[in-house]
Amino acid sequence: MALYSEKVMDHFRNPRNVGVIENADGVGKVGNAKCGDIMEIYLKIDNDIITDAKFETFGCGSAIASSSMATEMIKGKPVSEAAQLTNKAVTEALDGLPPQKIHCSVLAEEAIKKALDDYYQKNGESK
Repeated sequence: MALYSEKVMDHFRNPRNVGVIENADGVGKVGNAKCGDIMEIYLKIDNDIITDAKFETFGCGSAIASSSMATEMIKGKPVSEAAQLTNKAVTEALDGLPPQKIHCSVLAEEAIKKALDDYYQKNGESK
């Protein structure tokens, strides 16, 4: 059995939504000192819908694939739905991650939640 699924390899080799959104409505940055992965997620939100999501990730292939998949999963979704995204959903969408790489999907979930918290804070809203 291969260590990584075809979907993980595709999102690693051809990541979607790489980059920065200038004047983003929400930005979330997280890191894991143990593995060295750092993720930053940028959100553009219009009428409570995530119209764009981009990321910059410094890390392993699983971290890049998790960031890519997570941004794909929340684009076009209402903020309330994006807030429900779990690392389990990201892992499943990637057709699995090796046990020692699950933390990468956790970082993607945390980065999105931080970006949404930033959005709420900028707009004086509570979750």
